[in-house]
Amino acid sequence: MTLRRVLVLGSTGSIGTQTLEVLGAHPDRFEVVGLAAGRDVDTLVAQADGLGVRHVALGDRGAAKELASARPDLEVLDGPEGVVALASLEAELCVNGVTGAIGLEPTLAALGAGTPVALANKESLIVGGDLVVAAADRAGGRDTTLLPVDSEHSALLQCLRGGRRDEVRRLVLTASGGPFRGRTRADLGEVTREQALAHPTWAMGPMITINSATLMNKGLELIEAHLLFDQPWEALDVVVHPQSVVHSLVEFADGSSLAQLSPPDMRLPIQLALAWPDRLPHAFTACDWTRAQELTFEPVDRSTFRALDLAEAAGRRRGTFPAVLNAANEVAVEAFLAGRTSFLDIAEVAEATLEAWDATDPDVPTVLEDVLAADRWARSDATGRIDGRGRR
Repeated sequence: MTLRRVLVLGSTGSIGTQTLEVLGAHPDRFEVVGLAAGRDVDTLVAQADGLGVRHVALGDRGAAKELASARPDLEVLDGPEGVVALASLEAELCVNGVTGAIGLEPTLAALGAGTPVALANKESLIVGGDLVVAAADRAGGRDTTLLPVDSEHSALLQCLRGGRRDEVRRLVLTASGGPFRGRTRADLGEVTREQALAHPTWAMGPMITINSATLMNKGLELIEAHLLFDQPWEALDVVVHPQSVVHSLVEFADGSSLAQLSPPDMRLPIQLALAWPDRLPHAFTACDWTRAQELTFEPVDRSTFRALDLAEAAGRRRGTFPAVLNAANEVAVEAFLAGRTSFLDIAEVAEATLEAWDATDPDVPTVLEDVLAADRWARSDATGRIDGRGRR
C-alpha cells in the first residue's frame, strides 16, 4: 500500500500533537513529510526526529535561525513565508492546525499546489472566504479538497452522506454552551481568565476556549458551514447541547434528522479527515450505550452571548467583514487573557470595530491584499479601542 504523505502545520499545538498521535497509530497508512510550528524548537525537533522528518518550518525567525545552526541535517524554513513554502511541498494532504488568521496563506498555498487541506484553522475560511472556496474549487472541488477537522463540520460531512444535497432543509450545529451556560449578562461582568478557560467538556488552546465561552467560536463555525457546504444562511442554525456528544445534525426535507454522536475527542474527526472518504479501523474512544445517560438540547441565549449574532451578520455581509470581525476578536481575546480588558469587552470591541469598518463593495469577491489590509486595519482599530477603555 502506498503511504499517504502528510504535512502538519501547527504540529506543536493541541490539534498538531493529536494529529501526530493519530498518524502514529497508522504507520502503515501515512508518512509525515513536513512539520511547521511557531517557536517551540524543542518539541518540533523531537517530533521531526521521532518521525524521520527533514523538512521543517518555524514562524519565529529567531527560533528558526537557532535551529538551522544547531541542526544542519534539517532543512529549516523560516518566518511566515517559510510556513507557506512548507505548505507548498508535494504531499497528498496538508493538515492546517495553525491558530489564527496567519493560517490563511498556508491554506491557499497548499490548495494552489493541488494538495487537499484537512482544515482545523477555521480562520482560513472566515478570513479568506471566497478566496479559499475558489482555490478549493480550482484544486478539484471543496467536497474533496477542504476536509473539516472541527467536530461540528466533520459531523455534518458524515450526516450529509445520508441524503442528497437537494433534500437538505437545515444544518444544525451544536454548542456546549461553554463554562457560562445559563448565566445572564449581568453575571459575566467580572468573570476571570481562569473561569473562562475552564471549559466543561473540551480541552483546547486558550484562544478557541475563550471563543467557546463567548460563543464567537460557534458564530465563526456558522460562517464556515455556509462556505463549506454551500448552504443558505436561512438553512443554518445553532442549538445548545451541554453533553457535547451530538456534534451536529442534518434535517432533511421530509422532517427526519441525522446526527453524528461520539465522545468529545478531537482525535476522531482528525482521523476521519486524514483518511476521508474512508474510516480507519481504530477507535480512540467510543460511546458506551449500555450506560444510563441523558442528551439534552436548549436554545441559545443570544441576548447574553451576542458574539453569535455578530458573526452571522459579518458572514452575511461577506467580503472583508468576516476578516475584520475575526481580527478584532483575536485582539480582544488576547487582551482579556492578558488581563487588559473584561470578558464582556470582547464582543463589544468586535462590534465597534465592525461598525467602524467602511468596505467599499463587500459583495464583490476580494483579493488577498484586500483581506490582509482589512485584517491589519481591524487589529489596529481594536487595539486602540482596548487601550482607550482600559480594564473595566
